[in-house]
Amino acid sequence: MFKVLSFVICVLVFICHLSFGICHFLFAAEQAASEADQQINEFSLVGFGEKGKKSWDLSGKSADIFGQLIKLQDVVGNMYGKEEDIKITADKGDFDKTEGKVHLEQNVVITTSSGSKLTTESLDWDRKNKLVTTEEVVNITKENMTTVARGAQGEPNLNKVTLRKDVQVDILPQTKEGKTKDEKGKIIITCDGPLEIDYAKNVAVFKNNVKVDTQDNLMYSDTMDVYFLAAKDGPEAKPQENPENSPMLMGAKIEKIVGRGNVKIIKGENISYSEEVTYTSFDKKIVLTGRPKLVIYSTEDMDASFGN
Repeated sequence: MFKVLSFVICVLVFICHLSFGICHFLFAAEQAASEADQQINEFSLVGFGEKGKKSWDLSGKSADIFGQLIKLQDVVGNMYGKEEDIKITADKGDFDKTEGKVHLEQNVVITTSSGSKLTTESLDWDRKNKLVTTEEVVNITKENMTTVARGAQGEPNLNKVTLRKDVQVDILPQTKEGKTKDEKGKIIITCDGPLEIDYAKNVAVFKNNVKVDTQDNLMYSDTMDVYFLAAKDGPEAKPQENPENSPMLMGAKIEKIVGRGNVKIIKGENISYSEEVTYTSFDKKIVLTGRPKLVIYSTEDMDASFGN
């Protein structure tokens, strides 16, 4: 689910090849008079990787060159990988050759061949500081999971991504065939942010005023670690030769949730308190540790717990 954020870095990298002579390319251009130093209409770029295999392409309706600044219109890019293909589109884009920065804006959409989709209104890639960032609202969809947050930051090694604030993650249950069920059993996780995602460890860490709504229970804590099953976990999964080099394999199924600090769980009229809580999804079991306290408001629940 979250891995589409990491793809942003890969896609923006090849845009900077506009200024470097290390790629093979083709310009289908018509020169036009303009305030720009040069204007190129209907341009296309193609990059090749190992053994001359096409690795990416980039096209647009126009590119205005203002010295060190290249302004792009109707940007469409594709990146072809071993595991997934990526497509990015944006209405506008700027590339500053001096600063090594790429800015995309207006209707920025990134899709992957596996079904991930990211939408936002702007993205920035800082080549010198090796960061991809946006201050805009980010919407991410992947299979049974939808994520909304304001602001995002990614590192170039693809291992870590941070969603900055106002985070909400909706997770729908799936059938064995991978189809999404109805909203019964949906899990909603919210936090003030940030949300820090570590793909190598298959964990997402929610921070500050974390709330988990499993429909059966409400869980609150200061921080919460959500562990995901790897995308290829299962009886038919094949072992990865270099799993440490494949951080984007984190799947969309929760294995367990661990909350820490000021834990509160509400189930019906009853409230539990503790310093730590562990929730396992396969059996929906909740374990409280660290001075647990249970406040029971329903005598029926108390009678049931004692077998009366």
